[in-house]
Amino acid sequence: MPKIEVLTETFYRDLGQKYTDEQLEEILPSAKAELDGRDDEAGVLKIELNDTNRPDLWSSAGLVRQLKTITGNEIPFYNFFSNEEEEFECAERIVEVDPKLENIRPFIAAFAVTGKAVNEAVLKDIIQTQEKLCWNFGRKRRSIAMGVYRNDLITYPVQYRAADPDAVRFVPLQMEQELSLRQINEQHPKGKEFGHIVAGFPLFPFLDDANGQVLSYPPVINSADIGAVQEGDSELFIELTGTVHDDVLLAASIVACDLADSGFTILPVKIVYPYDTDYGREVVTPYYFQKPAAAELTYVHKLLGYELSPDQAVKALKRMGIFSVCDEGMLYAVVPEYRNDFLHPVDVIEDIMIGHGMKNFSPIMPDSFTFGRITREEEFARKVKDIMIGLGFQEMMYNYLGSRKNFITRMNTEGAEYIQIANPMTENYEFVRASVIPSLVESESVSGNAVYPHKIFEVGKTAFLDAEDNSGTVTRNILGFLAADTAIGFNEISSTISAILFYLNRDYMLKELEDTRFIAGRCAAVYVGNTRAGLFGELHPVVLENWGIQMPTAAGELDLDLLLSNT
Repeated sequence: MPKIEVLTETFYRDLGQKYTDEQLEEILPSAKAELDGRDDEAGVLKIELNDTNRPDLWSSAGLVRQLKTITGNEIPFYNFFSNEEEEFECAERIVEVDPKLENIRPFIAAFAVTGKAVNEAVLKDIIQTQEKLCWNFGRKRRSIAMGVYRNDLITYPVQYRAADPDAVRFVPLQMEQELSLRQINEQHPKGKEFGHIVAGFPLFPFLDDANGQVLSYPPVINSADIGAVQEGDSELFIELTGTVHDDVLLAASIVACDLADSGFTILPVKIVYPYDTDYGREVVTPYYFQKPAAAELTYVHKLLGYELSPDQAVKALKRMGIFSVCDEGMLYAVVPEYRNDFLHPVDVIEDIMIGHGMKNFSPIMPDSFTFGRITREEEFARKVKDIMIGLGFQEMMYNYLGSRKNFITRMNTEGAEYIQIANPMTENYEFVRASVIPSLVESESVSGNAVYPHKIFEVGKTAFLDAEDNSGTVTRNILGFLAADTAIGFNEISSTISAILFYLNRDYMLKELEDTRFIAGRCAAVYVGNTRAGLFGELHPVVLENWGIQMPTAAGELDLDLLLSNT
């Protein structure tokens, strides 16, 4: 979960009062946060955020905004947002987008900042917000990257264009020599870390102004001149580029609201696209794109198990920073500019619950009591684990989410059955696993120095797409196992299957299997009755090479839910 540090003195000054640690811990749950510690020598408080759906809270200003409204302050009003009906005049502040960026990194949002000099606290918060937004919400800059510049050195219109990576050169931040964009990828620390995001394209994203002065090479590094913001600067230009328009607009809105709350004046910028977007070809940012949210009051009562009056529900949402009205039993909420996490009436109800205060819900004792016991599935799984341990296998435990690279690409499969997360916080947790085998293979790939043979297994869940199921997906309890050694092959892994099913007292038969993860003719499907219950085989050399595995390796899976039903 995201963790932030706030300057203690500035944090309490912005809140309008100083809290003890105990008092702070009482109100932090309204932001789904908790006090993670303090460093009195450095003068900072460490806050852990427990909700990845609220990137607006990942800064000192955002956290202060939430805590002030929950303690009764008025909801802040921001007068610099354009929307589909109204657009702010931007004068000369324009960003022109190159048509060649449409299939590279197509979207950008920007605004200028003025009104006061940047001090240590503001600069620290801007840098921290940039890091948290781009790393967590922006998937390590893949979908969102942010740049901050000295606006007084910029001549509009700014050009967001696709540049020749070998011909375009500039001096990047933290360096003194001029490098081409491709050389930055190879030589600059940030290029080595983030250059891969755009390295596969023939042209790279690039920002410069009307006079050809370089702003940055997004999403990698700023220039050493315009991009070197320091304390005392009072005119800033902030841009965010990315691949998902709503995410870019939301991130820009969050940063703009944070800076407005810190006392700055926000000056909108017009983005001129040569191609269509969901919001037209000219978008003045910051841009309000959120849709209203609603929930029936009876549904609120049903889910909370507690009846709130319309006024109580409206007041609870106000304490969460949300304007709302209740009309004929329907609660309508205006989603704040810095939020985009209202996907269902349940999300409105959650904010009502938090805003009303958990301590205001009277506890109710259960009217029935039951005794806990192990389920049949768990009892069966434990029996399978005992069998595997008896066969010399070591138990492993893995995450159920992973990346396309590990679950699909490296396994030499198309991955049509895999469930993809619609809005993952990071590409490392983008897919739900449909097989245990990739997790086992990943362990084997880092175990080359361990004494052989290697024999590992996991009993866990997998989920996969299934059009025949009402929900469109199916979750199953699976046994996955892997063995690696010089003598490991089809016969050895087949004997493991035979032993497992013998001790489970299940009759089975093998049928020919075509699976690109395994060597053709050296793999088989396991059938119990007329139903496929698993598979096994020798991993294909392409898979082993993708993972850097030098030793012959075989793996298999059995569907424990199916085996349990065939008793």
